[in-house]
Amino acid sequence: MFEKILVPLDGSEHSIKALEMAVQIALKFDGKITLMHIYSIGGLAISPTPVQEFIEAIRRVGAGILTDGENRVKAEGVQAETLLIEGHAVEQIVKTCREGRFDLIVIGARGLGRMKKMLLGSVSEGVTRHACCPVLVVK
Repeated sequence: MFEKILVPLDGSEHSIKALEMAVQIALKFDGKITLMHIYSIGGLAISPTPVQEFIEAIRRVGAGILTDGENRVKAEGVQAETLLIEGHAVEQIVKTCREGRFDLIVIGARGLGRMKKMLLGSVSEGVTRHACCPVLVVK
């Protein structure tokens, strides 16, 4: 039923809780987990060398988040793969879900302030609205 599980990670407490839940689901259904981290570099207006250094630093942080997640998953005996993608979080999660034909997305809820949520929206909310499969939002 839930053989292919997509778990977006941002390093937050909520995303770690989502990962733990996804591992339990994967164990129950003999599933495989794909971990993804999305980073954004849009709107940078500085010279090329500092931009490249900044992008590499962001990629290293994302890779570290994925490595930590992958180690947690594999320690439980679950298969895992990782994706490090640049772009808009909701769009990339939904696109990856559709293209990878995932059975479930397990995503952490993130408590945004009321004003910030009105301006930016919530990633988990956007994924829930547009995903092509069931979405489990973990608090």
